[in-house]
Amino acid sequence: MTGSGFLAVDSGGSGVRVAVGAAGHGVSARGASTEPVRTGARGIDPGHFVERLVPMARALCAEAGIGRLDTAVVGAAGMAGLGDALRAELPGALARDLGVRRVALAADAVTAYVGALGPRPGAVIAAGTGLIAIGTDLTGWRRADGWGHLLGDCGGGAWIGRAGLEAALRAHDGREGGSARLLADAEETFGPAPGLPGLLYPRTDRPAVLASFAPRVAECAADGDPVAADVLRAAARHMADSAAAVCPDGDEPPVGLTGGLFKMGAPLLVPLDEELAKRLPRARRVTAEGDPLHGAVRIATDLMTGAFALPCEGRMLCVTSPADAGATRTAGRGT
Repeated sequence: MTGSGFLAVDSGGSGVRVAVGAAGHGVSARGASTEPVRTGARGIDPGHFVERLVPMARALCAEAGIGRLDTAVVGAAGMAGLGDALRAELPGALARDLGVRRVALAADAVTAYVGALGPRPGAVIAAGTGLIAIGTDLTGWRRADGWGHLLGDCGGGAWIGRAGLEAALRAHDGREGGSARLLADAEETFGPAPGLPGLLYPRTDRPAVLASFAPRVAECAADGDPVAADVLRAAARHMADSAAAVCPDGDEPPVGLTGGLFKMGAPLLVPLDEELAKRLPRARRVTAEGDPLHGAVRIATDLMTGAFALPCEGRMLCVTSPADAGATRTAGRGT
């Protein structure tokens, strides 16, 4: 078995991804669960988080030959607003159950940032079902949007999908601003237009359902539909506005893009480049180096090698040494 190792976690709406490894040797084993961690009255459920994470971490440590976990980095969706119970209970649980001596808890926007740009000043737009922009000058974090599909996430997948469906219903009604092409695609995807409200409004996964229509909007835009193209132009404008709100001053700050929404390609990226040039003429768009799990791995290795240089700010990123550091069990043993 190797000596001390690290545990890196990316928890979001699609489940939990985990990597273990050793500083200087990179990731040795990876695993994933498609069951998301529950949220409830206390926010992110610490008990369910531990239930999902600990058995996977033990199995991966055994597979990789890691005898002890020194550092754990957990990036989680909702950490900033729903993570109080997790921050209070997870470090002690990881110390007790896995022997972890140091825990970093981060908003998923932070791990997305580090995955995309590493520990350097700049800004990142993270866009999937939702949307958030995050930036740092390495003295503090700034965020814009990420307020959910009812109050914000402007330009994200759910926002684009909703705008596309609105244009479809305008065409159904004969109102100005409608798109017959989007109406046809909406009815092919969801059924007759009059049934859309009954289909969407009761759904607990409404953001994901709305976002599922975003690729159809991009297809219509690529085929020359002007209404769909206008939707993506508006989404790009929202993204550029959020990036401008968080981007630090400096000479050519990098702006990274991360998240599945950017797989739409040119129909979204072309107007986004144009809008970024207007709002952030000094900045330069760069290709993301990696994803949020890569970001969690980077934070863990930097902590273990003494290279950690990111700002610690309560709800965005905090590093703790659990009081239960006397838990000397190895990662592969039971509680």
